[in-house]
Amino acid sequence: MKMLHVTIQTDKFEEEIRFYEEQAGLRIQEDLRPMGRPIVFLAEESEGVKVEIIQNPEAKDAGNQNLSIGFGAEDLDRKYGQLKEAGYAVSPMQSPGPAVRFFFVKDPAGVTVQFM
Repeated sequence: MKMLHVTIQTDKFEEEIRFYEEQAGLRIQEDLRPMGRPIVFLAEESEGVKVEIIQNPEAKDAGNQNLSIGFGAEDLDRKYGQLKEAGYAVSPMQSPGPAVRFFFVKDPAGVTVQFM
């Protein structure tokens, strides 16, 4: 079995798309807006696991305190600085082991995103 996508419903549709494009480096792979459906699928490549974003005016906070989406960053310190500079509240850098470092940030919909 293969994981296909993670779905985020949000009232901040355009901001959510920008976050995953600009901060996670994803690109729109499928866009249903031309068919009248406010849904996009973003991924690094067309066959990769996708983040599906659905516009839902009633979804005020899509976050879940026990859920996070993780991304690998080529330069973790640089990504940390970029997110801070863009105005996001990032967690302190964490290092539970000598070869592991990461931090968390909330996307515009309130989903916790981990960068490692």
